[in-house]
Amino acid sequence: MPRRGGWLPAILCVFALLLPGWSRAGTLNVQSLDGGWQFRLAPGDKHAADHPGAAQWLPATVPGTVQTDLLAAKLVPDPYWRDNEAKIQWVGLADWQYRTQFKVDAATLARRHVDLVFDGLDTFADVSLNGHKLLAADNMFRRWRVPAKAWLHAGANTLEVTLHSPIAQLQPWLLKQPYALPGEFDSAFGDEPEGKQTANYVRKAAYQYGWDWGPRIVTEGIWKDVRLESWSALRLADFHIAQPKVDADVAQLQAQLRIAADAAGKAQVTLRWRAPDGSTQSLVREVALKAGDNQLSLPFEIAHPQRWWPVGYGAPNLYDFHVDVMLHGDLAASAERHTGLRSVELLRKKDQWGKSFAFVVNGVPIFAKGANVIPMDSFPNRVTTARIDAMLQSARDANMNMLRVWGGGYYLEDAFYAEADRLGLMVWQDFMFGGAIPPYDQAFRDNTRVEAVEQVDRLRDHPSIVLWAGNNEVETAWETWGGGAHLEATQPKAEVRRIVQGMRELFDHTLRDVVATQSPEVPYWPSTPSSDYDEQANVLDNGDYHYWNVWSGKALPPTAYLDVTPRFQSEYGLQSFPSMATLRSVLDPSDLSIDSPVLRAHQKFDKGKGNQRLLMYVEREYGKPKDFAALVYLSQVMQAEGIQLAAEHLRASRPRSMGSLYWQLDDVWPGATWSSVDYYGRWKALQYHAKRFYAPLRVVAIRKDGKTQVSLVSDRTAPFDAELRVRVLDMDGKPLWEHTQPAHVAALASTPTGDYTDAQLLHGGDPRHAVAVFELLDHGRPLSRHLVWFDDAKNLALPDPGLKATLSADGRSLTVSARHLAREVWVDFGDADADARLSDNAFDLLPGESVTLHVDSAAGAAALQHALTVRSLYGATVTTP
Repeated sequence: MPRRGGWLPAILCVFALLLPGWSRAGTLNVQSLDGGWQFRLAPGDKHAADHPGAAQWLPATVPGTVQTDLLAAKLVPDPYWRDNEAKIQWVGLADWQYRTQFKVDAATLARRHVDLVFDGLDTFADVSLNGHKLLAADNMFRRWRVPAKAWLHAGANTLEVTLHSPIAQLQPWLLKQPYALPGEFDSAFGDEPEGKQTANYVRKAAYQYGWDWGPRIVTEGIWKDVRLESWSALRLADFHIAQPKVDADVAQLQAQLRIAADAAGKAQVTLRWRAPDGSTQSLVREVALKAGDNQLSLPFEIAHPQRWWPVGYGAPNLYDFHVDVMLHGDLAASAERHTGLRSVELLRKKDQWGKSFAFVVNGVPIFAKGANVIPMDSFPNRVTTARIDAMLQSARDANMNMLRVWGGGYYLEDAFYAEADRLGLMVWQDFMFGGAIPPYDQAFRDNTRVEAVEQVDRLRDHPSIVLWAGNNEVETAWETWGGGAHLEATQPKAEVRRIVQGMRELFDHTLRDVVATQSPEVPYWPSTPSSDYDEQANVLDNGDYHYWNVWSGKALPPTAYLDVTPRFQSEYGLQSFPSMATLRSVLDPSDLSIDSPVLRAHQKFDKGKGNQRLLMYVEREYGKPKDFAALVYLSQVMQAEGIQLAAEHLRASRPRSMGSLYWQLDDVWPGATWSSVDYYGRWKALQYHAKRFYAPLRVVAIRKDGKTQVSLVSDRTAPFDAELRVRVLDMDGKPLWEHTQPAHVAALASTPTGDYTDAQLLHGGDPRHAVAVFELLDHGRPLSRHLVWFDDAKNLALPDPGLKATLSADGRSLTVSARHLAREVWVDFGDADADARLSDNAFDLLPGESVTLHVDSAAGAAALQHALTVRSLYGATVTTP
């Protein structure tokens, strides 16, 4: 049953497996074929000599992958442990066989139609039923449905799937070509020649070929559900609630049904719906069906709809819709959808800064606050609903309202979008193109079109999806990464034209047309970054922007974020290490050093050189870490403070800038990456900072060139009056200056409030031993606080803060206090056995201040007390000023 609860449970039975998220009833019969599978190396595969155990039939799990089945059989090591990634590469270079036996009864065979349905095959797969080849699949992202009745018989039937290595399948062909299309990351394991990447040419999750934040594990397998579907008379193939117009007064809707019918005739369609407040309505229509495919549209209206709102702007209201199709008085099919009613606009308007890029939901301009999402595991079948819910709740808890599903992974599980709907999180959804240049041939585009139609149809009733984007960085890759220039210099002009025209046809026409046809209420954007072909991609004054001269490119310091003010910043980021507990889960103690080869194996940026860049960023701002644990802590502080500077600059620049999506929210494995929540769900310092810098109300104070500019940022839809208090203290608590003034906080705006020179703030105080405190107050109650420092952290005369931490008897609260100023206080419960989530962390304490934190942990108070450590910037480096 759907998690929100069905409202007609008695009749919701067999139809749910037809489309994810649907319930089912009537004459459709579904028989799951997920059980009883075995697998082995394909006969004759050359890897059998080195891996004879894998050549025997072994138990298999469906949905799953060859790699996870081999892990379960203990025939390969854990690829996340130390440098074991290299020891699993052979699996993706081999061919594999899967088989199962299942019984079919006479009742199933008596039905007019019996289809074999694979929701996902990874990726090149030949399917045979009782020795008859039914299917040759070539797209990981498609559902495969084939008529099977002619090859079935009563009793036991045998289903076989042969999976071909995508690398071995494509590489011989590619090596004969006059050139290879520009790709992404070369293999570190020698299985593909440099610059000859096969990933471009296949519809498969690109990240599995290796990325700069994750391992190379090229999966194969039956990665989604398998079933038999049988029916007579008709099949309800799709049910969708289209939303041509939704406003506060009325929702003009259409119930769209796609019905495959055996014969012409009349049917009765009954639509019922339940509003979020529990009220119900219904309508009944008689429709005429023709033999074959029928597209039906039943218009209806809902007065004063209870609309779906992004978090912070109203309730994420969801309606329940249920449809019954009756033939000759008998129920033939049923389905239900849960959806929210809302309008979405991507505002593209010329103004004094160029051309805008802003999301408008239900007429309200929304500043997008969030992060990019990558796959949560190298193996999709290991991503549980609980992990998805925890990740999305982490985003919600950090005051995010938008997540971008990045285009180098896979279209995520229905559970992801359903939970985003429930939480009010907007989703920017990329089509699955990760930066490499795609082939231009018609067959590739046709294959992609089918994929796109299926995925848009599957996901279009989720109100959380507010944008479909054609790809990640394909447009800017061609224009600025060098691959396009190389082909222009080495290949005939006609061939280069075909490549460019192929990209334009795919992203500006094929995918745009799919969205316009299947889900016209949701905007489409051809690439990220892009100007929608107004001009070159990745420009500051038109469209969205990816900024990587901090960390990548020129490796500029985070203060360089202040020099760019795009219309919408959809990527930017800084790396950090995960926690020591996470590192210890995959490394030996001997691996815990910056120059360790095994630690470099868990650092994918610049072929393992990223750890040195990480150290450089830490030392440039904070000084030399006193030990490896201090480096881990300082890396997270550096990441958090750098991203905060960028995010607050963007928020303070509203409405010129209308979005901040940093790279990245989650992790695919335990390693050094750009994430703010690590592979195990542990919050890094950045996630705690995001909770503050993405708060609905924020006083933003940004210091640059000896001047601090203060803005009051509000996501509230109504203005209000408050006070701005400015205090300057030395680090022992002595007040140097204080000023309070009335402040009007405008709705949905950033309000400039004042500029202060260092001299005005310090009043003669020592800049190395002082801090400015900017506070937004409501009748003395603090709404937001921002601290400003007058020098780089490594130059500050930070005192010993005299930190004290007291855990409550039940272990559910922790009080932390400081005698003197404490910067970036980090509370850690150390090992995995005492893992805990705190209500706040990575925070500053003023002299004499204390804070009480809520502790969420399954561990008891004794274990928590034993594992508890508290640290700050003081003492984290070799010498403390």
